[in-house]
Amino acid sequence: MATKARNDVRGTTRTEGKGDAGGGVDVRGATARTEGNGGGANRTEWKGDVAGGKDSLKMVAMQAPVTSERPVRGDLEEHVPKPYLARALAAPDIYHPEGTTDDHHHHNMSVLQQHVAFFDRDNDGIIHPWETYSGISTLPASSYLWFMPVNFENIFSKFARTYPDRLSYRELWRMTEGSREVFDFFGWIAMKLEWTFLYVLARDEEGYLSREAIRRMYDGSLFEYMERQRHAQQEHVKTY
Repeated sequence: MATKARNDVRGTTRTEGKGDAGGGVDVRGATARTEGNGGGANRTEWKGDVAGGKDSLKMVAMQAPVTSERPVRGDLEEHVPKPYLARALAAPDIYHPEGTTDDHHHHNMSVLQQHVAFFDRDNDGIIHPWETYSGISTLPASSYLWFMPVNFENIFSKFARTYPDRLSYRELWRMTEGSREVFDFFGWIAMKLEWTFLYVLARDEEGYLSREAIRRMYDGSLFEYMERQRHAQQEHVKTY
């Protein structure tokens, strides 16, 4: 997708919190809450200003309320090595610092190529019309070259309000509103349509778009992930 919301994650726009902090970082004045995440990984949710004495490290400007309403994370380097480094082959996050490590293989292809390769069902390098149909039929019912972990995590620290690891459609809408380019009217419409399509395609049973679905969209493994989920649901139905 050629819109700012996705460009932010791909690293084509300015990122916040770049570089090593250097010196002591005082976390007084900030609150942190750590939760378990299924497979034993812990997630820390940061609220407030994680800075201290140095103004150059502060992430909240008191005269700009939006900086506290949509906070950025200041602890990413504890979970993801070099979160400001653009990735070409994988889409790591705090739960998956090495990216997708199940049966999805990047084969040294960009994530756009990995998306397309899903429809090459016989792996001969050619996508025939019947393979397109076969690939689509496995799904229930963007072009990217680099992935920026820091900007991906900021989607949830800024806009996830109901749950920290998934977005409601209203929160998704707020994200597209907050990522608009001035006078880019086509971009406004295209961005909302693209994210709405993803929401309809990958939302869960409670009507939320999970961070895992979004992350897999960026590394090209979303279709495989959804195909496996659909097969699992079909097998579950057969047992009853």
